[in-house]
Amino acid sequence: MTSRIWVRLFMTTLLIGGITTAIVGFIINWNEYVHYFTDFRIINILSALFWFILWGFLYSVISQMGFFAYLTVHRFGLGIFKSVSLWNGVQVVITLFVLFDLVYLRYETFAKSGDSLLPYIVLAVLLLIPALITAWFKAKQTNREAFIPALFFMIVVTVIEWFPVLRVNEHSWVYLMLFSLLACNAYQLLILHKLNMQSQQVRQRIESKRVPNKKTNTQKKSSKKPSL
Repeated sequence: MTSRIWVRLFMTTLLIGGITTAIVGFIINWNEYVHYFTDFRIINILSALFWFILWGFLYSVISQMGFFAYLTVHRFGLGIFKSVSLWNGVQVVITLFVLFDLVYLRYETFAKSGDSLLPYIVLAVLLLIPALITAWFKAKQTNREAFIPALFFMIVVTVIEWFPVLRVNEHSWVYLMLFSLLACNAYQLLILHKLNMQSQQVRQRIESKRVPNKKTNTQKKSSKKPSL
């Protein structure tokens, strides 16, 4: 990927994180901010919007760090296991383990006596459904073998990025960060192959410009009279 395309990916992902966090933030905390809109408190609305956008930028940066870290881990996994099917099998096992722990460990840690398991299952489902949809689109756009790595990234890497808020277990922040990470991770995953194709085209254009220059230089050298 060329530096210019990478900068564009960084900025667009940053923008997606900020917009998503701002929208979800107002929806989740609507009871807290509704009087700003009813009383037309523009300054308060803008300050809250700016606050959510800053958090969205932070979530976007975390998402991008996790994305490029997974690309490195994915290459290492293919190199270690020497087989796409075997590496995909390992990713499936890890994904199932993470989903189980997301429900069971959080229930054991935060649930009080008599609490239902359903809210913890719902949170895992909110992660699983977008992950399945994103992985399906990724496989459709590229190839079938991309489904498992995409699902692994959308679930396992998202949970790792999400972990600091999961430890606190503040519901508004849990959902706020979840939707922001899902939006940023899905965008990066679905746009990656298109950006790689654009980078290849840019490199081909650069190489095509260099070849004629090399030819003209060699012709000039050959046209020169020998020194002796």
